Amino acid sequence: MTEPRRKHHVPRIGAFFDMDKTLIAENSGSLYMKYRYERGEVDGWALAKGLYAYLRYKAGVLDIRAFTQQALLEYRGQSERRIVREGREFVQTLVIPTLYPAAVEKIRWHHAQGHVVAIVSGATKYVVRPLAEYLGVKHYLYTRLEVSHGRFTGRVIDPICFEEGKIYWLQQLVDEKDIELAKSWFYTDSITDLSLLDLVGHPVAVNPDPFLYRTARRRCWAVEFFEPPAEPDGTAKP
Repeated sequence: MTEPRRKHHVPRIGAFFDMDKTLIAENSGSLYMKYRYERGEVDGWALAKGLYAYLRYKAGVLDIRAFTQQALLEYRGQSERRIVREGREFVQTLVIPTLYPAAVEKIRWHHAQGHVVAIVSGATKYVVRPLAEYLGVKHYLYTRLEVSHGRFTGRVIDPICFEEGKIYWLQQLVDEKDIELAKSWFYTDSITDLSLLDLVGHPVAVNPDPFLYRTARRRCWAVEFFEPPAEPDGTAKP
């Protein structure tokens, strides 16, 4: 008897999305500082320092790991359950309204093609997970915080999900789902994701910063400009 013919194995295709300024029109860290300021948890000085840190990040001169580690010290000993609850409220009230409609359509299109869709963000799961659940995205990669007995230790788990750290965490998803990077997409606004853009067959610069814009044009990558979400009165946000 002849043996039954084995089905030809076909690797899956991925569609990976940065979060800040790619899926949403704002920086989630800045939004969170605003959220805490409005709740009276931080003062104007702390708000200004947060903005300064963001500007240093955009300029490429901020030590992300050191900044993240320092910021986490404030949460040492606090209940993870409380932050989970607070994160869901924050995402619902301030993050979801900033979603780019075009980004939501991109996610729907990739889902319809049967692609493995994932959010790859330097934010923590307390922001990334509720947003992913809202979008129907099953896979999300994020900066991990150490928790012991339900409370934060004040330490971050290396590597943080930033630059080469994004590749570290993404590679685990790629191996698990058998994703072919040469046929996959990655969407981002930032030059800090250059190494990940180099890995995929379909790099897409979304509302790119000046450094990424020049690189994308030079390398003939796709460049897309997503329109901001509309205000409640129907007008577009500036």
